Amino acid sequence: MLVPPLLATSEAAEAGGFILAGVLVSLISVYLAAKIGGEICARINLPPVLGELVGGVVVGVSALNLLVSPETAGTADHSLIIRFLETTAGLSPELAPTVFEAESEVISVLSELGVIILLFEIGLESDLKELIRVGPQAAIVAVVGVAVPFAAGTAGLIAFFGVPTVPAIFAGAALTATSIGITAKVLAELQQLKTKEGQIIIGAAVLDDVLGIIVLAVVASLAKTGEIQISNVIFLIVGAASFLIGSILLGRLLSPIFVSLVNQLQTRGQLILTSLVFAFTLSYIASAIQLEAILGAFAAGLILAETEKRHELEEQVLPIADMLVPVFFVTVGASTDLSVLNPTVPSNREGLIIAAFLIVVAIIGKVVTGFTVFGQPGINRLAIGVGMVPRGEVGLVFAGVGSASGVLSESLEAAIIVMVILTTFVAPPLLRVVFQQGSGSSQDLQPSAAAVAGADGATLNAQPEQALEDSENKS
Repeated sequence: MLVPPLLATSEAAEAGGFILAGVLVSLISVYLAAKIGGEICARINLPPVLGELVGGVVVGVSALNLLVSPETAGTADHSLIIRFLETTAGLSPELAPTVFEAESEVISVLSELGVIILLFEIGLESDLKELIRVGPQAAIVAVVGVAVPFAAGTAGLIAFFGVPTVPAIFAGAALTATSIGITAKVLAELQQLKTKEGQIIIGAAVLDDVLGIIVLAVVASLAKTGEIQISNVIFLIVGAASFLIGSILLGRLLSPIFVSLVNQLQTRGQLILTSLVFAFTLSYIASAIQLEAILGAFAAGLILAETEKRHELEEQVLPIADMLVPVFFVTVGASTDLSVLNPTVPSNREGLIIAAFLIVVAIIGKVVTGFTVFGQPGINRLAIGVGMVPRGEVGLVFAGVGSASGVLSESLEAAIIVMVILTTFVAPPLLRVVFQQGSGSSQDLQPSAAAVAGADGATLNAQPEQALEDSENKS
């Protein structure tokens, strides 16, 4: 347990018990917020991950002050959990600051583990063959969908709002990726998954995730140094791409050894523990070479997805993801102070304007991608662009990493959260409208929407990729 070494032995023991109690109460708050929010969103046909985010906002600094940290609340006096421990467990005011800081650090570590598991799961549910097979149309849509919002968002924040370069780059990067889970669910419900539009959207979204992870690794590394140097940017881009490609190539060569080792082990958890050792090893290597640990986790997932253990591993990693990933999303929501967007406070109005600007760039920057598709007469280009709009859990990952690094101001972080929420809310109904009005090449398809969306709606799912493979085999 995290107890400062300067405390006397008796005080350390006493504080250790209170720290454990505080962590337990914090996790109770996290899981209740995640489940209640997720269930409400699921019942109104919205991604449960949005419910986890909103649940975090409710229990965080914007409302109940249950889940707070030194970075957001300042002192233990602001924490309702600390006051609860003082009332019910006899925590003394002298030990309260120590317990508060240690409890917050534990939750922060669990949150970081959550995002590592999330990216490992995303990589595991992706398909390298599909990435290679999506074709030039999807590749162009993906590249434009990353470049346009990133460039427009970054330049606009610097030119119009005077945002410093590094935070502006981070906010621009948060506009890049697309949530494939949300889009795939809507496409399946509309029976558009096997159409040309559906295939291009899914393929481009998968590529978007890969490009987004590389962008995140680059901007997070820049945030650590606090300065922009062209040579450093080039080094980070080359390093991230080389690490990802090199890890995948080496991993594919070593994957038979991995499978053989797992088959020889006889103790409980032989597959999941061996896989986590592999994922954490790549995460450490990425971190050690000044990249983000999540890039290593994503690469590990892509590698293990190529083995015969893929589906078994997907099932075994789900309970771990169900336990840790909500901690990340709820923590992101809890650290978001929405009071900075209160329009009645004059000093907050700039943040609201920034949020509106990010929303416009986020939508337009993705819609234009549909009009870059070539060689496809009669295709519904507007539907392709709208299908790339939702940010979902991917945008939250950017916001969470930016918040943890301290590079984002409160108003800029809240603006990114608002952008993620609105683009994710507005994309599904817009996608329904443009497909109904368009003339896309629809085909009959009746997959399970729940299967496509995934167990929690927060991660990628192999179902869309399988649907694409079935379509290609039939043709």
